[in-house]
Amino acid sequence: MKSESTSLKLQPFELLFTQNEIQEVITDMGARISKDYEDKNPILLGVLKGCFVFVADLIRAISIPTEVEFISAHSYGSSFEPGTLTLSGGPEINLKGRHILMVEGVVDTGRTAVSIVETLKSMEPASVEIVTLLDKTGRRELLLDIKYAGIPVKDDFVIGYGLDYNQLYRNLPFIGKVIDQTAE
Repeated sequence: MKSESTSLKLQPFELLFTQNEIQEVITDMGARISKDYEDKNPILLGVLKGCFVFVADLIRAISIPTEVEFISAHSYGSSFEPGTLTLSGGPEINLKGRHILMVEGVVDTGRTAVSIVETLKSMEPASVEIVTLLDKTGRRELLLDIKYAGIPVKDDFVIGYGLDYNQLYRNLPFIGKVIDQTAE
């Protein structure tokens, strides 16, 4: 039986950010977090699935003790446009009085980030801040403060480095943008 993802047509893409460029941003971000959260033992709360590669590299760039938890959120399905937001899972530890760094691979409309931050605040943490590798401000629908924004990106559909199109391309060691073939 053929799986659904293998029967999909692969999308052409072009390189946006190399592996080295990404690592430079993460190294800087890790140093800033280490300084800002010294003696605070923050919890990195990764938003799956798109953040898993970023979280793995980010935690290695942080020089202070940290904990890692995950929550699952998705809204794209098989489209380039965001759809209904679905959240599942969540932290398995008590967040009351803790410093939370919610880690996203990309912040797009802001709906996912705002929903998760609101949910986290109800758990009475000491603080909640947003960390994102890619910040796509051109599609922002909601106002939010991102304390650690890595790389600004245009309104492109990005893939690679954990980010996907129909669950494909997460394994690319760089970030690319899908080329819109309907514009041709």
